[in-house]
Amino acid sequence: MNARDSVVAALQRRLGHSFADRTLLERALTHASAVGSDGATYQRLEFLGDRVLGLVVAEMLIDRFPDAAEGELARRLTALVRNESCAAVALELDLGTAMRLGSGEAQSGGRKKAAILGDVCEAVIGALHLDGGIEVVRRFIAEHWGQRMVAWTGPLRDAKTTLQEWAQGRGLGTPMYEIVDRAGPDHAPRFVIEVRAPGLRPASGSGGNRREAEQNAATAMLRREGAWTDGGPS
Repeated sequence: MNARDSVVAALQRRLGHSFADRTLLERALTHASAVGSDGATYQRLEFLGDRVLGLVVAEMLIDRFPDAAEGELARRLTALVRNESCAAVALELDLGTAMRLGSGEAQSGGRKKAAILGDVCEAVIGALHLDGGIEVVRRFIAEHWGQRMVAWTGPLRDAKTTLQEWAQGRGLGTPMYEIVDRAGPDHAPRFVIEVRAPGLRPASGSGGNRREAEQNAATAMLRREGAWTDGGPS
């Protein structure tokens, strides 16, 4: 067994699944900087894994919080499937050690970059789904997201709703949101949104989709005005 085989075998033990098709796992671990002649990277598997993760976590939330309203479930889901959560799981699994990176990306600390780790974690979920099926994925996600789901203490009211009520309660009218920048490839876009309300300085926020960026912009304005803490509305 060569060094690469040893690294991948150890990772499969941490994942709790032995791949019938190892090429799926290798692809999930391959960054664009390390692309060879076949051009296979983690991006397509990341696309799949993101959707599978959302589905399974949504199922877990429905089961764990039977009386929660849709809005609360949506906020819990957003917190659990965001890139930061995936990156934290990747660190627990030491995915960085097994990733295939180009020399430049590796030398610049790519194995510890949260953005890459989060993407690779989603790609691994996609690979698990294709190789082992949904039950394998459910077990994996329950193991690594179950405690996070129970321990989450974020705000149960979303920032956009809170900002609208706060602004209208002060006679400022309805906040307006505008995309001021969009960057990144189609599979991993990055939006920057600016929110404006009469009588207040604009505030901005970024995110992987428009909804996330709008929520972050609303949070930024509320925090600046002293109407939001890390625990939610104040």
